[in-house]
Amino acid sequence: MPKLPNISPKSDPEKNKKPGFNLTWVYFIIIIGLGIMLYQGNQSNPGGVNKEVDYTTFRNYVKQGVAKEVVVNKTEGNVRMVVRPEKIREIYKQGSDQTGSAPTVSTKYPNIDTINGFLDANYQGSVKYEESDKFFMSLLSSLLPIILLVFLWFFLMRRMGGGGGSGGIFNVGKSKARLFDKNGKNATHVTFKDVAGQEGAKQEIREIVDFLKNPQKYTELGGKIPKGALLVGPPGTGKTLLAKAVAGEADVPFFSMAGSDFVEMFVGVGASRVRDLFQQAKEKAPCIVFIDEIDAIGRARGKNPSMGGNDERENTLNQLLTEMDGFGTNSGVIVLAATNRVEILDSALLRAGRFDRQIHVDLPELSERVAIFKVHLAPLKLDSSLDIEMLARQTPGFSGADIANVCNEAALIAARHNRKEVGKQDFLDAVDRIIGGLEKTTKVMTEDEKRAIAIHEAGHASVSWLLQYANPLVKVTIVPRGQALGAAWYLPEERTITTKEQMLDEICSLLGGRAAEDVFLGHVSSGALNDLERVTKRIYGMVAYLGMSDKLQNLCYYNAQGEGFTKPYSDKTAELIDNEVQRMISEQYERAKRLLTENAAKHNALADLLVEREVIFTEDAEKIFGPRPWKSRTDILMEEEAMKLVDERNRKLEAEAKAKEAEAKDAKETENQKAEGAATAETKTTETKSAETESNAESKLESHADLQTNNQSDNQADNHSVNA
Repeated sequence: MPKLPNISPKSDPEKNKKPGFNLTWVYFIIIIGLGIMLYQGNQSNPGGVNKEVDYTTFRNYVKQGVAKEVVVNKTEGNVRMVVRPEKIREIYKQGSDQTGSAPTVSTKYPNIDTINGFLDANYQGSVKYEESDKFFMSLLSSLLPIILLVFLWFFLMRRMGGGGGSGGIFNVGKSKARLFDKNGKNATHVTFKDVAGQEGAKQEIREIVDFLKNPQKYTELGGKIPKGALLVGPPGTGKTLLAKAVAGEADVPFFSMAGSDFVEMFVGVGASRVRDLFQQAKEKAPCIVFIDEIDAIGRARGKNPSMGGNDERENTLNQLLTEMDGFGTNSGVIVLAATNRVEILDSALLRAGRFDRQIHVDLPELSERVAIFKVHLAPLKLDSSLDIEMLARQTPGFSGADIANVCNEAALIAARHNRKEVGKQDFLDAVDRIIGGLEKTTKVMTEDEKRAIAIHEAGHASVSWLLQYANPLVKVTIVPRGQALGAAWYLPEERTITTKEQMLDEICSLLGGRAAEDVFLGHVSSGALNDLERVTKRIYGMVAYLGMSDKLQNLCYYNAQGEGFTKPYSDKTAELIDNEVQRMISEQYERAKRLLTENAAKHNALADLLVEREVIFTEDAEKIFGPRPWKSRTDILMEEEAMKLVDERNRKLEAEAKAKEAEAKDAKETENQKAEGAATAETKTTETKSAETESNAESKLESHADLQTNNQSDNQADNHSVNA
């Protein structure tokens, strides 16, 4: 018989659910009360309108025979009459359509005896007497406004304290952190297998998980478990995903909360939520506390102080610093935080003992992008000829989120064109749309404008093809896309370090478009706006930050902290920087014009092809200019990686061959040993047989000798007897 699982009442979430207060019941009670009041009001005069008059007028109406029926209310002290139908227009100046079928006239009487005497004397019809109990209605009418005000107050307080949980304003200081537990309803299924690339970051994160799983391994040697780790990196690189993977890998509770959740409109709420968060964490230790976008509360203090006021964000930060120093070293609570603006964080937050280590989550490299593409391409129906490595090379500088967006956009484009599979062109179109924007096929251009754009883009392509360190060309188009009238796509080199020559080649290729307009058209246009902007920023960076100019060598005026509004150099130096920037840009511009003049025929052929086809690729440029004599850094890295793989494969084959030779040698030695053993056994057998033969021969000789000895003794005995 299978054993049923032991489920305690505490572990059953369905049994522990408490019925919550439903506002529907309040609405229902209010509607019923209003209905009762309306019903009571209608019961006072169910047949039509009521006209209140003074007692004298009422008596005159009775004397004139207006009354059809008279009702005396002893409790309220009033009397009313039902007006005869023929008297309705006389009394109300309206017809029965407006007044109703049985309109009434009412008044207050002095006392019961007076009204009875008057009716006995002047009214011949029936008189009814009634007593009404208005206690409930009076109580409801007096309490209903109070009930409505209390309900409105509770409603507004719940809205004002919307961030404070189920208790509204009374629970506003409680933490809003979500608890992810392996056995709970918020369990996450993300593991390190779902995080492609970022091997270094994953290794450090694995150490933190190991701290929580095996704390004695580290504390027995006298070590201290780190209190916090800060995930630093650009947006979309997978910081939050790594935190989710920690929650999925670790068998410990995981509290997740955004930095902005600590901030509320009430003073002191942020600090209160920090205290409540760490109190919950210490109760469930060992556990992990994750604060996403910690720069919302961790901004450096004193940069923009409030004018004479108390900054709520600083109070929250101070409480966080206190809590991270307050709990014990080995209490089992580790704080993870993520941010993409580490430079603005407070220095007290980054010191040793709080966030002990910073885990950098950088943009993925080529091999990491291949792994990320494999993760996001798994649910898609792909063309069998799709090259994932090509896609990774087409997306330099893309984060994991950008790659996911590319895959999704490619699937949408394929579905828009009614394709059954997502192919290479869909991904290229997706990359173009994400980088450049949507194609504007409706934009109308003249032939001269189209020719000018083609000459501009062909200038970029030609100069980049003729320079060693310029980025390899991928595609050139004159189809308007986004804000650009044309575009040239390259494969940027992902260099670890960049030399001055490499930067100058890239700047020269950026100026190739404006130079082509100047050389072949005789005038320049506004189409080079983006090119000039990028060139100016790069040149200023080279001169002011990297010290790559001739007159300002080895000087850096970059201020990472960004404090103050003054320039870290004099006006004379600023003028010198401007002159150096102008000189270097002019040199590269003249260089681009010289290259285009020397290769004018090839440039014009490329421009003509671009006008004809609107889109050209690397193969077209290679047919006109010939193959580039230089290999790109990416090609070199790929070749080195391929050589490493070949070397590893050769080493494996050699090791396998050596192992087979060793096995064969061992087998041969075993056979030789067996043969030697068999020969030794045969030798021993032969020797044994010869020894037995010799022993038999010796025994025979011995017996023969004994026989001779016995014969001699017998003969001697016979001779003795004869002599006797």
